Amino acid sequence: MKLKRTSICLALIAGSVTILSWATSRSATMNGRGLNDSLRLLYARPAGEWPAPNIDQGLPYEELSALPYDSEWLRVEKDPQVKLGQVLFFDPRLSASSQISCSSCHDPEIAWGDARRVSLGTDHLQGSRNSMSLLNIVSRKSFFWDGRSKSLEDQVLNPIAAHNEMNMQTPLLAKKIGDIAGYKPLFKKAYGSEQVSLDKIVKAIVAFESVIKSRQSRFDEFVRGKYTALNDEEIQGLDLFRRKARCINCHNGTYFTDEQFHNIGLTYYGREYEDLGRYNVTKLAKDVGRFKTPSLRDVMKTGPWMHNGLFDNMTGIINMYNSGMHQLDDKAKDKSDTLYPKTDIILQPLKLTKEEKQALVAFLDAITATQYKMRRPELPK
Repeated sequence: MKLKRTSICLALIAGSVTILSWATSRSATMNGRGLNDSLRLLYARPAGEWPAPNIDQGLPYEELSALPYDSEWLRVEKDPQVKLGQVLFFDPRLSASSQISCSSCHDPEIAWGDARRVSLGTDHLQGSRNSMSLLNIVSRKSFFWDGRSKSLEDQVLNPIAAHNEMNMQTPLLAKKIGDIAGYKPLFKKAYGSEQVSLDKIVKAIVAFESVIKSRQSRFDEFVRGKYTALNDEEIQGLDLFRRKARCINCHNGTYFTDEQFHNIGLTYYGREYEDLGRYNVTKLAKDVGRFKTPSLRDVMKTGPWMHNGLFDNMTGIINMYNSGMHQLDDKAKDKSDTLYPKTDIILQPLKLTKEEKQALVAFLDAITATQYKMRRPELPK
């Protein structure tokens, strides 16, 4: 009888544990659904009514917003200057070796980047930085990782002349292009004259680059009122992006960039891969290690990431930000070293869970649109 009673008790205990386990699991599921439901209610409305973002005091900030609708791509075939710029953009004869074109580092099939760690130029010389995508470049306020160019025109000329990129002596470029008979009618249509000049070449390429824009993403559809465009995980990622993960402090507005320069702890000061960043332009100690905030539009297509292209895993990048990115040891600082880099005070540990990191990656996928595939033009002879 004792054995029978013991068996019954054990069975009852096991049953209770099973019921408790089911109830706990059910409660967690309901809590998760409740969280997702509440977030959807908070965000399935105009962006101006979203919860207040986690923005540090004094920082410039614009709410995330949808891309404007436009038909700029149509100008490639309709606008003679844009068409000329397209042909020049893809023509390797703009380089001294006639082997490197603008499209060598900005390929339309790779989100207008090159998918390399750092750019590769004439004579296979490597640059020191990752090629930034040209998507939406007409909306930028400065250009290159260190902001050394303030105009699109200078942004075009810079790599043409750079010895480790196209290595072309710009005073000789107009004659080289002018000697190609097939270009004469293109310049005639674009400018009313067959005469080729460096200024005309640059303006045409700028006109073409101005139509290189991101396509509409699911995030844009969501912001415009199609609230089924994002799933629950992506909405959670949107909320994390704006609040707990603090991404919006630097990545805000229509193009997910504040157009500012920050030191996020990747200066590699005194070590391999050292890059002083903005300091090389301004010579101001405060700018050591500062780099331009890149746009996150189509970010999942523009890797590898960061100014040095050393990072090819987005979850890994989020892990670094989650740690606070403070990789500089102030205890090792030489007090007399006025150039010792200072990591931006915006950065701080985030305490994100594994699920929250996954949600952030899901959101970054949602702001990445289907890529536009542009056919390479036939080059003049």
